[in-house]
Amino acid sequence: MYQFDPQVFRERRGHFLKRINNKAAIIPGAKLVKHHADCEYPFRQDSDFWYLTGFDEPDSVALFLAHKPEGERFILFVNEKEALSEVWHGFRWGTNGAEEVFKADKAHPINQLAEKLPNYLEGADEIIFSIGKNQEIEEIILSLWSKQLEKYSRLGIAPTAIKPVGLYLNEMRLIKSEYEIMRMREAAQISAEAHEYLRLNMHSKNNERQLQGIIEGFFLDKGARGPAYNTIIASGDNACILHYTENNSELKKGDLLLVDAGCSLLDYYNGDITRTLPIGGKFSSEQRDIYEIVLAAQKNAIENVVVGNSSNFIHQEALKILINGLKDLKLLKGDTESIIETGSYKHLYMHQTGHWLGLDVHDVGAYRLGDYEVLLKNGMVLTVEPGIYISDRIPVPKGQPSIDERWKGIGIRIEDDVLVNEQKPEILSYAALKEINDLES
Repeated sequence: MYQFDPQVFRERRGHFLKRINNKAAIIPGAKLVKHHADCEYPFRQDSDFWYLTGFDEPDSVALFLAHKPEGERFILFVNEKEALSEVWHGFRWGTNGAEEVFKADKAHPINQLAEKLPNYLEGADEIIFSIGKNQEIEEIILSLWSKQLEKYSRLGIAPTAIKPVGLYLNEMRLIKSEYEIMRMREAAQISAEAHEYLRLNMHSKNNERQLQGIIEGFFLDKGARGPAYNTIIASGDNACILHYTENNSELKKGDLLLVDAGCSLLDYYNGDITRTLPIGGKFSSEQRDIYEIVLAAQKNAIENVVVGNSSNFIHQEALKILINGLKDLKLLKGDTESIIETGSYKHLYMHQTGHWLGLDVHDVGAYRLGDYEVLLKNGMVLTVEPGIYISDRIPVPKGQPSIDERWKGIGIRIEDDVLVNEQKPEILSYAALKEINDLES
């Protein structure tokens, strides 16, 4: 269970302040977003803001002032404590809590941001702020910066640029600390156990939505915040829709069930797992053939999650196995390299083999920098998720074989969360079974 540890966030802020060197960073927290009428969506804190503060209230702003002396570098603007607001919406930490519990050097009411920001920015070489994420705060910053630039011609002192937060923070977030790895293990473990619980209890249900209830209820029962993303419970041909979330179709014996679901912990670390199960307890021969190809590609990809490889290398190696397997089944034809070069496999496999994972499900961090692939390092976490999807939605490319009806409606994806280690990859989601013998009853 998550417990706030101020030292974790203090260390992150220290590293971040060293990286920004004489600059001022402004990172707003998330706002409440209206769902309908007087109802809001469940609050989800901005990941960058959370990573550096651990403060989980809406409408807050954090300043990180590398140009200021020690004891004046971490400033929070938060909602004040107010009895009536707390009666309606719940507890607030207020400025005192922001200082005493969350260790802000100074905290102010959020309505004082425009007034106090000029003094805090004075002396900074540049401003670090992500344009386009928070219009209200952006207007305050741009207005202030414009006034400061007017003085620059006379005084020669003013921030001379605005740069995005990710330029300085993404690399930090991409490499997980030991503490973060511990949290990622927990997120993956709960997510994997949820998949197993669903697998063992699915046969008494007759609708996708009932299965969604099973797996999301498990997340909550184990102390997670809830699902990390919109749960995908896709039976039959629905599994060929990559982001299918309607989850309202009848389950039919003989179809496959694709379950893409992961939990989000109270501190927002996420799991992301996909398993494909036979609804009737047995794979058909066609389903088995496709499943074996995907599983072989996934196992190969995981073996390649080692220091020095790139995510694209992992993808390309998995892709070759998928294509060669589909050629053996006469679902593709031609030279493998030519098929890859022309993209004539993409009616059957149309996504990458994985993505970074962390506080965001599709976590921050570049996959390539200009002409150079980003190479894997210890502490990175990524998903590995090859798949094959056979339907009529995408036309068969010219020169490729038509698809026999017996293959249509088969959608299979197998996804695990994998930690890069020096010796060998660590499969964080190992507890979710995926061998055919384990899945059949």
